[in-house]
Amino acid sequence: MKAMILAAGRGERMRSLTDDCPKPLLQVNGIPLIEYHIKNLVAAGIQNIVINHAWLGQQIVDYLGCGKQFSADISYSAEPVALETAGGIIKALPMLAEHEDDVFMVVNADIYCDYNFKKLPLLSANCNAHLLLVENPEHNRQGDFALVKGMLANPKNNQQATYTFSGIALYRKSFFEQESTSGHKALMAQQAVQPLAPMLRAAADQQKISASVTDTAWTDVGTPERLARLNTI
Repeated sequence: MKAMILAAGRGERMRSLTDDCPKPLLQVNGIPLIEYHIKNLVAAGIQNIVINHAWLGQQIVDYLGCGKQFSADISYSAEPVALETAGGIIKALPMLAEHEDDVFMVVNADIYCDYNFKKLPLLSANCNAHLLLVENPEHNRQGDFALVKGMLANPKNNQQATYTFSGIALYRKSFFEQESTSGHKALMAQQAVQPLAPMLRAAADQQKISASVTDTAWTDVGTPERLARLNTI
């Protein structure tokens, strides 16, 4: 399996820390966030890694290189402007998958976690994606999605338990295809800015995404305060 690390965002809420340093290179206990992911992926046997970048992206390339020092094979997908999550994945898709049933992993560079990637489940035949969920953190008490019999669902009411998307997922190449007016499937537009959340919510309504919850230590490093807290642990 190949993996993609999403590293193109500027991290506006992290300014001024990200004015001169790309967010994935911010450090926790002296190690850049993105380095933790690379080491965890390699430990799980995933060595072929694609990293997208935009803001100060050359710093990421200069630091990681081809990945040899991590026993990884790293390739890069440069974006002139950040294409958002789905747009970045679609642009890098030729590097991640050849056939529409091929499965690859995606992880956000700006999370910190100790999840063992070996525990990722196999993607079932009737699903195009699998999302890893976590208990809702303080900054997202309302959560993102519900979980119903192993399938991702959009919350229907305030009484339904919700979870937060961890930023770790499996996708089939076909998840990023759309049917044309002639009935043929084709990849969505390359080089287009496209968020992922609307696609996930639409697929959840169609019961096309499975999900599971992990109790791993996890932090969305979205503010300087959260980063500072991590560095005290």
